[in-house]
Amino acid sequence: MKRFGELKRTTNETDVFVSLNLDGEGKSQIDTGIGFFDHMLELFAAHGNFDLTVKCKGDLKVDGHHTVEDVGIVLGKLINQILGDKKGIKRYGEKTVPMDEALVRAVVDVSGRPFLVCDLNCKERIGDFDGELTEEFFRALSSYGLITMHINKLSGKNTHHIIEAAFKAVARALSQALKVVSDKIPSSKGIIE
Repeated sequence: MKRFGELKRTTNETDVFVSLNLDGEGKSQIDTGIGFFDHMLELFAAHGNFDLTVKCKGDLKVDGHHTVEDVGIVLGKLINQILGDKKGIKRYGEKTVPMDEALVRAVVDVSGRPFLVCDLNCKERIGDFDGELTEEFFRALSSYGLITMHINKLSGKNTHHIIEAAFKAVARALSQALKVVSDKIPSSKGIIE
């Protein structure tokens, strides 16, 4: 079973294309116009073992908000589209990842019920990336991927390290949750929606 898809979304603010192979090798081709965000998406692909292509032309003259959020929207929609009825997936995933002094835990439930708890509290700018957009990305990914997601900073002071640990932790938790482990829908209700 190939778990691959592509999705394009165009608005007055952004033009986003994403292709994703859930059973990849961690290869990526990322171009959003925001250097730090590109790097985080490359890490997301590498640590999730996803093959990921992201191309986004956004209204960066305004700021990075629409670009970051809309990439999260398209990536979330695509994950949900690829999974279909979610038959056979493990459903739950949890990873805690250190990055020097930072330690971040991500717990996900691919439940069909979107909910985000994100207490990273990243206010600083890193290059051309506004740290507060980290939560916006994960909110869009959770909402449109129909995923319950908890991201908790256990320790850390350096914003770069905290955000990097978060992207790695979420990728690894998602990779675990999306792993095919049976031929059944992982719910006592017999359906995930």
